[in-house]
Amino acid sequence: MHRAGRLTFFGELAYLAQADAFAKWLAPFRKTEWVVYAKPPFGGPEAVLTYLSRYTHRVAISNHRLVSADANTVAFRWKDYRIKRGDRQKVMRLDTPEFIRRFFIHVLPNGFHRIRHYGLLASSARKTNIRKVRALLAVQSDKGTSEQEIEPETTSLTLREPCPCCGGPMRIIEIFRRGQIPMPRAPPRERAA
Repeated sequence: MHRAGRLTFFGELAYLAQADAFAKWLAPFRKTEWVVYAKPPFGGPEAVLTYLSRYTHRVAISNHRLVSADANTVAFRWKDYRIKRGDRQKVMRLDTPEFIRRFFIHVLPNGFHRIRHYGLLASSARKTNIRKVRALLAVQSDKGTSEQEIEPETTSLTLREPCPCCGGPMRIIEIFRRGQIPMPRAPPRERAA
């Protein structure tokens, strides 16, 4: 790519545009033995899910795992999954800056989500996708419902639990749609007899 002129260098690296300078810069890398350690991943789909499930809904470390912390050292419990029987809990002590460095490896940058939903009904494009699907299938929405009303019907009284106070059927007074910021109402007060 360098000989073909397809590499571009800027700033302090502009000198690497010269063929001899680039060859001199590249020479140490050719001496390195580039060996990739590769092995079959995990023990099948179940093991992959078990591994990933530890990270999807939790922070890097919860407070109950912290044993002690001061300005110099942080001690925390961890589970050694390689041990099949007996006590798998161990305590690790790290210098505070190293603990913070490792913790931040697990913190996502701004704008990133730990779990992303995808497909036709992904929330970011659900309305547009449903409109396109209906147009492609030449299907009209029932009773002219808007896209906001495509969620499962929850207004049926038969699906409602009885009132926890009197046991009678609960009446729906108001339905809040997703994204709507309602003014919450207080529950009814008991009347003095």
